[in-house]
Amino acid sequence: MKFPKLTSFLFILFVWVIAPASYGQDTIPPAQDIDTTFVDTIVIRSVQEKIIIIPRGVNLVNPVLSFNKTKPLLKRFKSFKMPSFWVTENTLGLNLSEVAFVNWNAGGENSVSALGSAKFVRNYKFRYVQWDNDLVLRFGLNAQEGRELRKTEDAIRFSSTFGYRRDTLSNWYYSAKVKFNTQFANGFKYPDRSKPISRFMAPGYLFVGAGTSYISKTNNFNLYISPLTQKATFVLDQALANEGAFGVEKAILDASGAVIKEGKNRFIELGFLVTNSWTTTVSKNVEMEHKISLYTDYLRSFGNVDLDWELNFKFIVNEYINANFGTQIIYDDDILFDRTLADDGSVLNPGRPKLQFRQLLGIGLSYNF
Repeated sequence: MKFPKLTSFLFILFVWVIAPASYGQDTIPPAQDIDTTFVDTIVIRSVQEKIIIIPRGVNLVNPVLSFNKTKPLLKRFKSFKMPSFWVTENTLGLNLSEVAFVNWNAGGENSVSALGSAKFVRNYKFRYVQWDNDLVLRFGLNAQEGRELRKTEDAIRFSSTFGYRRDTLSNWYYSAKVKFNTQFANGFKYPDRSKPISRFMAPGYLFVGAGTSYISKTNNFNLYISPLTQKATFVLDQALANEGAFGVEKAILDASGAVIKEGKNRFIELGFLVTNSWTTTVSKNVEMEHKISLYTDYLRSFGNVDLDWELNFKFIVNEYINANFGTQIIYDDDILFDRTLADDGSVLNPGRPKLQFRQLLGIGLSYNF
C-alpha cells in the first residue's frame, strides 16, 4: 500500500478545487453607503508679479480699511420726501428808525418810524407748465413829537401768471396774467386830515390779460408782453368817485352844487401791457431787484404810458438782519394833482398829472419760513 502518494494527491485536489470554491469572492460587489464628502474648488494663489511699467496718470494705492477718521452720527438722517414742483417763500420784515434829542442846541424833534412788510411766493414749474404767484404787503407809520401819526408806506400787491410752453427747451411761454393793486388805510395830504385823498379800493387796480412771457431757467428774469390787457380802476369811495378821482366819470351837479347823478365807481380800459422783473446778485451779500410795468390804453389815449417802476437793493448782514434801499417812480395820467374846487363844488383848476417818487432806506429784521 502506497498511502503517501494518495495523501499528496488529495491535498493538491483540496488546494486547487475545494478550497477556492469554499473561500471564493462573488464577482458582484455588495452595496456601499454614498460618501457625503464634497470636494470643493481649490484655489492656489500665486505671487503677483511686480508692475515694471506704470502708465501715466495711474495711481497705485493699497486699500486700507481704517476707522480713525470716522465721526459719530450727531444728527438723525432726514426721512425721504417726495419731490415737489412747488417753490415757496415766506418773508416777514420789520424796519425801525428812531431819533431822540435832549438839550440839543441845533434843534430837532423826537421821532420813531416803523415799516412792516410781508412777502409770500408760490411758484409751480413742471415740464411745459409754469405758474407764478406772489403777494406783497407793506405798511409804515411815523410818530413825531407834537403831531399825530402819519402813514409812510401802504401797499397791497398781488400777481399771478400762468404760462404754457410747447417744448422743454424753449424759454417762451403762452401766458395769462392777473395783477391787483390797492392800499390798506386812508391817505391824506398832510397836515390836512379833514378829507382823505385815497382809501382802500379807492383806487384799486385790476389787470387781466393774455400774451407771451420769456422766463429764464433760473427764474431770475421775467419779461411779459400782452397786446390785449383790460385795466379796471375801482373807486369804491363815493365822495372820491363824485369828484372824478383816478379817472372815473365824475358826478353831475346842479347849479347849487347838489348831486344830480352819482359818479361811477369803476373805469374800464383796454390796452397794451409790458412788465419785467429781474433779480441778481450785485456783489457778495448785496442783491438787486428790479420791477417795471408799462401800460397804454388803445381807446382813449394811446401812446400815453402809465409807469410803475421799483428798484430795490438788499444788503444782507446775516440770516436775520439786513438793510434795504429802494426807490419807486409812478406816473399815471388819471391821477391829478393841484386840483382846486370852488365853494359851490365847481372845478376851478382840474389839476394835472405829475411824476410820483418814493425813496426808502432802512435797517431791520427779516425772518424766512
